[in-house]
Amino acid sequence: MKKRQFIRHPSDIPLEIEHEEATFPPGAARRLRDIGLGGLAFESEHEVAEGEFLKVSIPVVNPAFEFRARVAWCRPINGHFDIGLEFVEPDKVYQARMVEQICHIEHYRRQVREREGRELSGQQAAMEWIRKYAQEFPEA
Repeated sequence: MKKRQFIRHPSDIPLEIEHEEATFPPGAARRLRDIGLGGLAFESEHEVAEGEFLKVSIPVVNPAFEFRARVAWCRPINGHFDIGLEFVEPDKVYQARMVEQICHIEHYRRQVREREGRELSGQQAAMEWIRKYAQEFPEA
């Protein structure tokens, strides 16, 4: 088992997953568990075999982040499956920017909770952050 090279950033941003063999119902949303520069993990009610490829979309950001990923592991846990995905697209800058933006959203979410006492879902925080700060997020 190789050691993780990057810090993982916890999140609960909604995901949409497509599988070539239709394991996942169309339009079904999943919750992102964590994300790092090498991949991400999410929870699902469906099992997926290691090595299979999935198309992932994070729709709360406009435009939605979409990418292909390979299933690195799939573990049954308490009646569901935790699934780890590895990024397979060669564009490392794109991956890093996705992680960066999600971390900004999560930071905003914690800030709102601490300063205003409002509890935001991942999607609510993303929509507010985009409205307030997306124009300041540097282009590539």
